[in-house]
Amino acid sequence: MMSENKKSYEELTYKKKSFYEVFENDTAMVDAAYDYAHDYMRYLDAAKTEREAVTAAIALAEAKGYRAWSLGDEVKVGDRLYFNNRGKNLFLMQIGSEPINSGIRIVAAHIDSPRLDLKPCPLYEDNGMGFLKTHYYGGVRKYQWVTVPLALHGVVIKADGETVNVAIGEDDSDPIFYINDLLPHLGAAQSEKPLGSAIPGEKLNVLIGSRPLADAEKDAVKIHALKLLNDKYGITERDFLSAELCVVPALKARDVGFDRSMIAAYGHDDRVCAYPAMTALFTEENDTHTKMVILADKEETGSDGVTGMQCEVILDLIDTLADALGGKSAIVRANSKCLSSDVTANYEPNFSDVFEIRNSSIINCGVSVSKYTGARGKSSTNDATAEYTAWLRRVLDGAGVVWQIAELGAVDAGGGGTVAKYLSVHNIDTIDIGVGVTAMHAPYELISKADLYEAHRAFAAFFRA
Repeated sequence: MMSENKKSYEELTYKKKSFYEVFENDTAMVDAAYDYAHDYMRYLDAAKTEREAVTAAIALAEAKGYRAWSLGDEVKVGDRLYFNNRGKNLFLMQIGSEPINSGIRIVAAHIDSPRLDLKPCPLYEDNGMGFLKTHYYGGVRKYQWVTVPLALHGVVIKADGETVNVAIGEDDSDPIFYINDLLPHLGAAQSEKPLGSAIPGEKLNVLIGSRPLADAEKDAVKIHALKLLNDKYGITERDFLSAELCVVPALKARDVGFDRSMIAAYGHDDRVCAYPAMTALFTEENDTHTKMVILADKEETGSDGVTGMQCEVILDLIDTLADALGGKSAIVRANSKCLSSDVTANYEPNFSDVFEIRNSSIINCGVSVSKYTGARGKSSTNDATAEYTAWLRRVLDGAGVVWQIAELGAVDAGGGGTVAKYLSVHNIDTIDIGVGVTAMHAPYELISKADLYEAHRAFAAFFRA
């Protein structure tokens, strides 16, 4: 039997437990986590840009009975709706039976990820090589993007309004693209530079070809590339002026480790939170609360623009729902609850000096709750109230969710932000919760299957609480 002192110690102290410790005698739960990961990996491979993420999410939603909806359309109890904002930002809504003035349960994640965007005039040739100029998007470590296989994704909007979808580098029969780097034999001076400046942004130029077009008078390699693009997509160099094309890793999501307990992939940040938010909404059968999942764009660059969380379309949606369902928008917002679902940094033993282990996310210890984010002196953060944090504790503990508290790194080591402050500014109680990521913002990030599954279970518990 457990001694009274040991029992008292366990009751009085807080200790993080791993998913595998909690469910060591429940192989069905572990199997469920691994099974859940398979569909997530398929979603990741299909959604390497925010536009692709929206398209894939709509397909999942329509399979669950959701239908397209626009501002001004009829709304009634029981509706399952999605609002597609410009193909890059999606709102999924399920209208509950309780009065709308009781508030909305909101989970907000973002679906943009760090990458390399093409400049408006990207094409050039230099000494027999054709290149595309890029402008990096979000917080990348530039040295990580050289000498890795790359793919080209996005849309070209032609002058007549025609949309041309582009995806090159994902199929096994496709070519890939590449960014050159120096060989070590000639890289001594480069190696002396700090990591942040060894590869300048203007040298992240994507190699696209080296074969000249026969009989071309000049820029024969560039002209050859343009001809191939024109033959396949009907576009010309002028069409790049109104294009959204980006370069992403041409890598598939893969199991990691002898035990297959982890997943390496591009875009875990933040689709590792967006996907379980959707699946929780689709599978949770409690129809009492009105529920909303927001898949936002532009978080990696500050949440600005018409598809970012600083856009007031969220207010337009809440106003419309309140009016249609006999409520008051201010009351709806005051009674709403939100989870800002974004990733945090997993403790990394190889770089322990920038973490504070007692308050770091530990791999396999479940979904991570961050009362605040920001940098250094809690700058630019939503700091959730103790009352709301306690409410979420009760919800997660009551549902048996494996969860942990976490900060993003040691004080003064850095920091990061989420969309939380852009929701709480509207008088909506908001707290950050998400999956811990190793090597966040790298072209190939790492997460735990157990933590992914607990995020799904956490969001489901939130929706039904």
